[in-house]
Amino acid sequence: MVNVDTTNVQPKLKISGLGKRYGEVVALEPTDLTVDAGEFVTLLGPSGSGKTTLLQMISGLTEPTTGTLHVDGRDETATPVHRRDMGLVFQHYALFPHMTVGENIAFPLKMRGTPASEVRERVRETLAKVQLEQYGDRFPRELSGGQQQRVALARCFVYRPQVVLMDEPLGALDKNLREHMQFEIKRLHREFGTTVIYVTHDQEEALVLSDRICLMNHARVEQIGTPREIYSRPKSIFSARFIGLSNLFVGKVSDAGDGRIVVANSNGSFEARQENCGPLVNGKAGLVLRPEQLRPGPAGAGENDITGTVTEIIYVGSDTRLVLTLQDGETLSVRHDPAATLPALGDSLTYHWPIDVAVVVS
Repeated sequence: MVNVDTTNVQPKLKISGLGKRYGEVVALEPTDLTVDAGEFVTLLGPSGSGKTTLLQMISGLTEPTTGTLHVDGRDETATPVHRRDMGLVFQHYALFPHMTVGENIAFPLKMRGTPASEVRERVRETLAKVQLEQYGDRFPRELSGGQQQRVALARCFVYRPQVVLMDEPLGALDKNLREHMQFEIKRLHREFGTTVIYVTHDQEEALVLSDRICLMNHARVEQIGTPREIYSRPKSIFSARFIGLSNLFVGKVSDAGDGRIVVANSNGSFEARQENCGPLVNGKAGLVLRPEQLRPGPAGAGENDITGTVTEIIYVGSDTRLVLTLQDGETLSVRHDPAATLPALGDSLTYHWPIDVAVVVS
């Protein structure tokens, strides 16, 4: 294996203090973000979090109030959208209804003056990559929603833009088709090696597609990390609640010594590693546990345990989830072991977990 020194490698995109205000309304706080060449970065967050505003400033569709954007080391902050060499894919496919599939895909090449022979070859090659070789002569109205979205992707990728920007491109599709298209996008990204910035509010979509996730909330960045880091090591209560299903025990924090801390509330006292604890506010914090991290067993079987009453049994096909009501009325979600006997409503169950798996956030 060859070790390559990447300390001086220029990022594809460098966003420094980029922000947007509309009068007194803050659409995006000054934001910093770097994206490497070939990376797939997802801007994830609820409505109003600033993710689409950030994407539009990267594309040039929206002028920033503050900050700069550099592409390959060049300042592109004031470069007009048609000169940025960035492909755009939107939720609504925006295909030309009077053009065939092949003509739609060829359009950006013709606009750039590409020779006719190269246009034909590029269109043929791209149709094959999106598995629409037999559809080049059809019109958009003759295609399904998923096929139209493939054409929109092909039209974007065909001219090899240095960056592809996608704003909720799968939002109009049903669940099964969304999941299929996620793998299509992942495959296209891998085959073309293009840098992708992707906007979605769908956490599962972000986890499936991304090299890194930029989680946003209230017009600012909440956390940046790999899908595994965002899921396993959330940095805030918002991160823990937004990504995946979480159990959150909020309470007072104290130092237990030996690199351990204790979060205590009316349900008990629970230990975690000091290294898994983020910045604390007023001595209070939340201990985060994922449902799959808890194991059934008698009290004292693990380093931490809690007892509750089964009040819901939720079957979701590939999994079964139990909801336990705790002493203070709060609920606890746990993943039921498919090899174990299913409990009945009203049963009292105890679950335990090791000290290493809990994360403490504020």
